[in-house]
Amino acid sequence: MPDANRKALWAESECRPWHDALDSYPRVIEEHGSEKLANLDRWFSEDLPAAIKSREVPRIHLDELQGIAAWKMSRGVWRERNRVLIATNSPESVEKASSQAFAAVPDPRTPIKVLSALAGVGPATASAALAAYAPEVYPFFDEVVAGQMPGLGPVAFTAKYYAAYSDALRERAAQLSRECPHSPWTPHDAAQALWAWAGGKAAQNQG
Repeated sequence: MPDANRKALWAESECRPWHDALDSYPRVIEEHGSEKLANLDRWFSEDLPAAIKSREVPRIHLDELQGIAAWKMSRGVWRERNRVLIATNSPESVEKASSQAFAAVPDPRTPIKVLSALAGVGPATASAALAAYAPEVYPFFDEVVAGQMPGLGPVAFTAKYYAAYSDALRERAAQLSRECPHSPWTPHDAAQALWAWAGGKAAQNQG
């Protein structure tokens, strides 16, 4: 749980707190005490991006979409109905939608819309798939992260809210990359740092 006396990370202008927060991400994952989450996070961060980019036409498979949803829900709130709905998609529909979405990168909105047409997939799950493929454009849409970002209003899992959320994180990542040139930042990095800074899932569970 973060120290209540600490300055909000979003308000930090120095590089060190941001770097420290991002570096702490694996530790925060481990501190949740879930071997399943730790394994899913390694898969999402390392194996999935490599698998997507190894394909002649970048895309994801149905089992990978199910894994993405499991990672997202294990890190936050488990929504069984979404898991069941995702399983009803055909393998062909997932590959078609994901290839179309990835082909539309770096458009900030179209890929989210295309993926969100799949059963059980909303902007958050869509953003996770896109963060695995193009983290330099798309941050994962997380309630813990959004709650630390002033000016966005109450969290709403809509495409419109995600557009504002991702725009703000892209601006922050660009700023961090300019001011901390030894370590280029992606919007997804910025989101991961904010999640870790807040204690991740623990912060969410405590409301």
